[in-house]
Formats: sequence, structure tokens, C-alpha cells
Amino acid sequence: MTDRTDDAAPEARPDEVARILAHLSARHPYDALDPDERARLAELCALRRVEADQIICRPGDALPGLFLIEAGRVEITDPAGAPVSVLGPGNAFGERGLLRDGRAATGARALTPATLIVLPADAFARLLRDSPAFARFYDRGAPRRGAQAAEAGDLAALRVAELMTPEPACVGPDDAVREAARIMRARGVSCLLVEDAGRLVGILTARDMTARVVAEGLGPEAPVRAAMTPDPVSMGPDEPALAALLLMAERRVGHLPVTRHGRILGILTQTDLVRWQAVSAPSMVAEIAGRDDVDAIARVVARTPRLLAQLVGAGARHQVVTRLVTDVADAAARQLLLLAEKRLGPPPVPYLWLACGSQGRREQTGVSDQDNCLILHDDARPEHDAYFSRLARFVCDGLAACGYVLCPGEMMAVNPRWRQPLATWRRYFDGWIARPDPEAQMLASVMFDLRPIGGDFSLFEGLHARTLKAARANSIFIAHMVSNALKHSVPLGMFRGLALIRSGEHRNRIDLKLNGVVPVVDLGRIYALRAEIEAVNTRERLEEARARGAVSAAGGADLLDAYDLIAETRLRHQAEQVRAGEKPDNFLDPSRLSELERSHLRDAFVVVRTMQSALGQGAATLS
Repeated sequence: MTDRTDDAAPEARPDEVARILAHLSARHPYDALDPDERARLAELCALRRVEADQIICRPGDALPGLFLIEAGRVEITDPAGAPVSVLGPGNAFGERGLLRDGRAATGARALTPATLIVLPADAFARLLRDSPAFARFYDRGAPRRGAQAAEAGDLAALRVAELMTPEPACVGPDDAVREAARIMRARGVSCLLVEDAGRLVGILTARDMTARVVAEGLGPEAPVRAAMTPDPVSMGPDEPALAALLLMAERRVGHLPVTRHGRILGILTQTDLVRWQAVSAPSMVAEIAGRDDVDAIARVVARTPRLLAQLVGAGARHQVVTRLVTDVADAAARQLLLLAEKRLGPPPVPYLWLACGSQGRREQTGVSDQDNCLILHDDARPEHDAYFSRLARFVCDGLAACGYVLCPGEMMAVNPRWRQPLATWRRYFDGWIARPDPEAQMLASVMFDLRPIGGDFSLFEGLHARTLKAARANSIFIAHMVSNALKHSVPLGMFRGLALIRSGEHRNRIDLKLNGVVPVVDLGRIYALRAEIEAVNTRERLEEARARGAVSAAGGADLLDAYDLIAETRLRHQAEQVRAGEKPDNFLDPSRLSELERSHLRDAFVVVRTMQSALGQGAATLS
């Protein structure tokens, strides 16, 4: 293998400067620079030619700058030397190290003869500082707009597009008012937008029908233009929703068309604004607590997808969105427990209802099944199981009615195996740790995410800490858990692209749950086991692992940024589906993303794969 290239790069000749400028002009974010600035940048860069099998940099090397591939193929390797991707013309590498401490985070080796453009490190830093487009492209950890306001439920944090009803009912100006009335009745709406050649020309409301058709005696065959309000006030989709509310109040209108360049995109109504005020986590939790039957609880929980879409649209951080969504599920479970006790009478012994899986980690999204269990007081006798069997059935069926799908693996309290006295639970955990067969690994992966929901919380005191201590002391168990965690791979192809599902219902998509967030969840759980971290939320686990040295500061920071990007991409995908009236899922078509978004998402997957490789090599930290 040829040794790495020298750090020094020869000054580019005029013809090479022209080549560099052509390359930069055709690539984002350099194409967003002022032409004169781009020309000056090209003069600062240098061309570097490398031979096949030549090392370009090793992990920890000081980076001369950002490497842009003009020609050839370059293999990127993790700190253990395992390949994580192959890059080709138009791709770049080295930015992670430049953003961190100036040293390479990964290795790079030329697979073929290659020509590289080296953008000097000081020029890279200056562009980050002075060019918003450049900074947006490379700064993946920047907070998104309106996050704090969104968390507080502030209407000012939302855009009109987040609240409007898309694809509103429309008629033409020459259609008969009789036909307009039929459309209103069929669609169950109180207004129609009037369009001519795709452009908004008027609005026809139920009040217009009363005041102009009925009161003025217009016949049913009169044209809509005779009854409509022409040239209605409208608003763009990116305007603040609060501004729309003020405009509607000032003009005393209950319907506001949403347009862009005169083209109809949707409509915002007083009903939409009232519905938004009702769709907030605190109001939903309060409503659930006052409901006395399953159907009433289910009607409140049914607003959860809209809650998710609104929070995402307002810029709330992913950990806030999933926490609030999970709060609604917790409230539903607690109220169902109360209703079950009212129906069945007081429990014969104290019990504790716990959630595991995504609910246990407070990471539920718009697609969630249920994973739960019961811990009973050790005074429980066999004859008491009839009571707790009925209680579990009532609660699990109630959660299913609320939209939380029954666990296909029956990891629920309705399964007798998962409603046992505390002493039995201790034996479960001890057995899984002592004999880590495949089933034990799977069960432990779910049960290490336990979180109490309702009942006697004292039954959980000390159980988690005791189990973590025992797990950490058994290196064989940890090794098996690591092996199990590494089975979930990120969707990376070898040639820069994302690896898509090849067949079936979700062909040409990526699974942002199984191949996106789950690998990071697994990493967080392993770090928690190694460092006896009692937190069950993945982001909290990663933050604490970094603070305790279970993962290095640099590796932990990269992984947190990668997790944030993957999780937020997943939530934005679900929010878009909700706004389109579709059922949310985890399967994203990457072609719907911009080139910038795909690039960032793929880089996030590279980080996760790098951390998985470090874990697989037995490294507790990543330098």
C-alpha cells in the first residue's frame, strides 16, 4: 500500500485554476457564492493527484483542508480501518474533522488514480463564517427556527402552511350556484374558492349564498360570479399563522385563501385555528384525564398525528416532539388503568404498569405499537392473576382502540409471562444476563427500556440500577448485546448513494426506523449498560455517555448530531404525510429530498456506521 500524500500541495497553474473554477461552479454550495468570490477561491485551491492504493489521510492526521474529488474513486474507512463508503467525482471528504478539531475523523485511500481539489482549511473556516449558504450546507447541528416557541405552543412559531387545509373545494366563476351548493353539501364545507385558469378570482361562502342568492332572488342557474365575493384577501403559505389570525380578525372573515403568485394552495379557516388551539399536549392530556369511556379517550388520542405535524412545522426539536407525543400515550394508559379499577374493583395487591420500547424511552412518533408489562407485589398469589388478566386485557384493548397497535410479539401485559411478581422479574433479568442466548438478547433489548407509567412506583425502585450493575459485570453478556445491536445496519450503499429497499410495498425507500433511529437506539443502550446509565431516553443516554467518557467527546458529538438529523428527517416525513391526509409511516423516498438533504442524511449514516464499527472492534471510545 502506498504511503499517504504530502501535506504540501503545489500552486495551481492557470489551466488548473480554470478546471477548479469549473468544478466549483457546478457544485453546491460553491455555486451560491458571488462569482468573483468563487474565482478567488479557485486560486486558493490546489490540485493533488494520487495513485491507486495511495493513502490520502489517516484518522488523527492534521487536515490541510477539504478534499473535493474531481476524478477517481476514494474509499473512506473508520478508525479501525473498516470501509464505510466509496466516494466519486463531485463528492467531498474531511469536513467532519475540519468542523471539529482540524484532524481527520476517518481515513481515506484512493481506489483508483484520482485527482483531488484541496480547499485550504483557513478558506473553509472563512466560508463557514462569511457565507450563509456554505454554513447552512455544512453546519448540521444548528438549531431550527422557532423551536422554543413551538415547545411553548406559540401560534407565532407556525406558518400558515402548517395549519391550512390543502386542496380546498373550488368552482369556476361560470358554474351555476346550484352546482356550487351541491359541492358544499357533498364536501361538508361552508365555502368554496372560485378559480379561473388556476388563479383565485373569488370566494363563495354559505353567507354569500344566503345574502345574495336567497335574499336577492338569484335563480339556481345564476353563475357563481354573481354571488361570490370577488378578489378576496389572501395570504402566502410561509406567513406566520399569527398574522393570518390578526388579518382574519381585522377583516372580519372566517375563511382565508392561501395562494402563491395567485395560484391556490389551500384555505385557512377559523375552524383550523380553533382546532390548533385544541391540539396541544397539555390540553389533550387534560381532556383524557376527564374522559370516562374508551371511545372518548380514543377521540382525543386521534389528534396525535396533527399534534406531531404542528410541532414539527413549528420547529420543535425531535426529542420534544416525541416526548409530548409520548405524554399523550402515557395519559391514555393511566386513565385506562383508572377505568379498569372502577370496573373490576380495587386490586388484590399493589401493581405497577410499565411501558417499554419507544414509549418507555419517550420516543413515540406518529407510528407506534404498544409494549408494556405488569410488575406485581410479591404478595400476589396465583388466584390473583384472574384480576390482573382482566385489567391487562381492558387496558391493552383500550390502547389498541386509541390506535396503539397490539405488539405482534405479544410483549404486553396480556401475556402471562409479562405480568409477574417482582421476584420473578428479578429472576428474568438475572437469567438473561447469565445465559445471553438470542431470545435473552432480544428481550433484554426491550426490557432495559422500562419506564413506570401507573400504579405503585416503589415496585421499580432499585430494579433498574441492580440490573445495570449485574449486566456491566458480565462481559460475555455485553459482548452478546453488542453483537445483537450490530445486526441493525444503516442504509448505505458503497457508491455514495443510499441503499434502498429493493422489492415489496416499500421498494425504492429507506426505513428510517429500523435502519435509521434503531441503530442509534442500540448504541445508546450499549453505552448505558457499560456505564450503568439509568436514563432510558436515547438522547439522554448519549449525552450522559459522553459526559462519563463511555464515548469520546468528539465521537459523542458526531453521534448526537447524526441522531438529531436522522430523527428529525423521520418526523418531517411523517408530518408531511399527515398534512397530505395520509397515514404516517417510516418509509422515506430519498428522491423527495434535496441534494443537500440527501448528502447530510448520508453523512449522518456514515457517522452511525463508524460508531458501530468502533463498538464491534471492542472500542469503548472513539478518538
